[in-house]
Amino acid sequence: MLGNYSSVAGARNSSLRKTTVTALFLCVSATALFMMGRPSDVAPEAVAAAGAVIDPAPGEAAAAASGAGVADIRFDNVAQDAVSDALAVPEPSSWQQVRVKRGQTLSKIFEEAGLPPQDWMLMTRLGGDSVQLKKLKAGDVLNLRIVSDRLEELSYALDETRTLTVLREGVGYKTATLTAELERQPAESVGEIRSSLFADGRRAGMSNRMILEFAEMFGYDIDFAQDLQEGDRFAVVYENILKDGRKLRESEILAAEFTNQGKTYRAVRYVDSEGRAGYYTPQGESLRKAFIRTPVDFVRISSGFNLKRLHPVLNIIRAHKGVDYAASTGTPVHTTGDGKVEFIGKKGGYGNVIIVRHSGNNQTLYAHLSRFKPGLRVGAKVRQSQIIGFVGSSGLATAPHLHYEFLVNGIHKNPMTVTLPRAQPLNAQALVKFRTLTAPLVAKIDELSRNRVALAQ
Repeated sequence: MLGNYSSVAGARNSSLRKTTVTALFLCVSATALFMMGRPSDVAPEAVAAAGAVIDPAPGEAAAAASGAGVADIRFDNVAQDAVSDALAVPEPSSWQQVRVKRGQTLSKIFEEAGLPPQDWMLMTRLGGDSVQLKKLKAGDVLNLRIVSDRLEELSYALDETRTLTVLREGVGYKTATLTAELERQPAESVGEIRSSLFADGRRAGMSNRMILEFAEMFGYDIDFAQDLQEGDRFAVVYENILKDGRKLRESEILAAEFTNQGKTYRAVRYVDSEGRAGYYTPQGESLRKAFIRTPVDFVRISSGFNLKRLHPVLNIIRAHKGVDYAASTGTPVHTTGDGKVEFIGKKGGYGNVIIVRHSGNNQTLYAHLSRFKPGLRVGAKVRQSQIIGFVGSSGLATAPHLHYEFLVNGIHKNPMTVTLPRAQPLNAQALVKFRTLTAPLVAKIDELSRNRVALAQ
């Protein structure tokens, strides 16, 4: 961004380019004449017309009188003079880059730069996008062009596409917001599970955000805490977002495939008529279910559903009517479905507990929490995947973990195997539009799948 919007910097760069081109032209011309064996044609008048002045030393004069070495001397002088001009040291840059520190304001930045306070006052009164200069955050970057202790220009990236530019105009300033176009570059990542989804996803070129998005997408059908096997395969289609040829980030996942234990799952992204984005099978069925399978991300199961388990603390046979997920204290716990908080507080050996009531006479219970999400209370509505608490070891627990239960009509079900109902499918009218828009994505996944099979053979 630095210098892109300054006419002064542009003029200086243009002048330097012209000088360099001239120097190269003179060098090439002199070399060509010399190689043609016509040194006598390089007359002093021609060299002088090219802008070079030759003042030979006494030794050079003797050589010139004999007619030998004249071309060599003139070529050296012309080349040296022209290249010296082209490589002249440019003026020091008048731009300064300032990264905003915590608690730092525009007035403080101007004060530290030695700029008069009336400058920042004038800027913040300009209106429009300049009001954002009053809301600077730690990590924001300001580019300042200062000439003779006066601020001539300021640029500030409002977001990844818009840049606020403030230019001096007389005794005041004027503003402009410049918008850059983003380029979308098709991309894909293909890999195989060797150790974990995180490690192998990163090896395939996926970012941490994409890996989490991938796990959430297929999390309704696959428990990534226990279902992964070595040799499982995945493919992801997305886009790289570029600005001025430089990668900013990846887009959302557009299509994906995951083969787990020999069964293949597919998903494509679709935005409905109301602007809601979701993932669907190529047939138009929503991947989203009324419940996600696990309430915590990427953890191991330390104790499964077992009606005849020996209790580790009480040392007696007591049914374990849920699943324990081992995780470090403070790990976020997500509600597995939409609902209302029915209970929040302490409950005997469960320690800190939250019980959520869902539609269809379903309940979920989350126990041994270290603490609850602030502001949560009985009767509060919660959304699927919303953080409601944090892993701990309250109650009768030997180590930090989450105890999770799933009840249907008051009867405990195994959370790992209970059939989870899907969300509402697309209606017939939306399905026609869906198939048209997602056909290229399905074709791309088909291509990646064929290529993978071919490589394996």
